[in-house]
Amino acid sequence: MHVVLMVLGGFLLQAFFLLTGILWGSFPQAVLSACRLFIPVWVAVALINLYVGVFRAGYSLREEIPVLFIIIAIPAGAAALLLWRMSR
Repeated sequence: MHVVLMVLGGFLLQAFFLLTGILWGSFPQAVLSACRLFIPVWVAVALINLYVGVFRAGYSLREEIPVLFIIIAIPAGAAALLLWRMSR
């Protein structure tokens, strides 16, 4: 359940980045900038989640690495796909 909540949180954060970018700039360039900024921020959030899972919740690193990849891959993959589609 936590993985689902983190992925949904990633999509909400991505929507926030996109809306903020659109409000502050022109449409195509704002979307590209928002996606470029979102991906490293989301990786940092996922790494913090990894830290909490290992050092606070007591999971092993071996258990948390696959979760880390899922949490990063889905929202960042969607942002990368949007970035790729908009830059063509």
